[in-house]
Amino acid sequence: MQQAIDIASRQALEATARPHPAKPRGGGGHLFMPARWHRPAVLKWLRRTHAWLGIWGGVLGLLFGTTGLLLNHRATMKIPGPAYANTQWQLSLDRKPENIDALVLHLQHELGIAKPPHQKKVAPAGPTPWPGAVQPEHWVIAFATPRATVNAEYWVGNNSVSVKRMDPNLLARLNRLHMATGASAPWILLTDTLAGALIVLSLTGVLLWTKLHGSRLLALGLAGTSFGLLLLLGVSA
Repeated sequence: MQQAIDIASRQALEATARPHPAKPRGGGGHLFMPARWHRPAVLKWLRRTHAWLGIWGGVLGLLFGTTGLLLNHRATMKIPGPAYANTQWQLSLDRKPENIDALVLHLQHELGIAKPPHQKKVAPAGPTPWPGAVQPEHWVIAFATPRATVNAEYWVGNNSVSVKRMDPNLLARLNRLHMATGASAPWILLTDTLAGALIVLSLTGVLLWTKLHGSRLLALGLAGTSFGLLLLLGVSA
């Protein structure tokens, strides 16, 4: 009997002396994920997703990061580099076009532009500032591609069209790709995948940085500071 009591006492002392398992930092959970997702497999999946999306968007990210920097400084604190070569001339017409669509086809043929215009505008005939004078109908046609912008103006009844062409240099052309100026649908869809990848990279990056059990106070502090600066600078811009 005494031996059984001694064994029970010894087990109780060992249980008391045994250290308790350390609780995960941040209260045992993650600020952005349910507790049931706190598994090594989830962390491994996040790392792989973050890595593969980084590879996918690496080249496009470099392009958009560089051109975004140039576009951000296009007015204030301007960075030299992007430029346009402007040319203007009068394009003679063999016969007067019947309507603006006929003029569009003629310009596409003469200028070698396959894409349809992104702007067609018809201003009706009307009075001028001079008494008794009436200005004719005015047509404005604009073509935009990543390689050039072409604007054409025609006053109905004239035998020529005023054409102005702007040809960008390499940096300006890259800026136009950034803004999808005259870009095709496949290019727009491709850049949409980069936008989606950036969103996922941001989310997985936060989760990986905290390793699913990081400090909630620190995470909230960093996110709050970033959001506060965004609002402050955005309102004062």
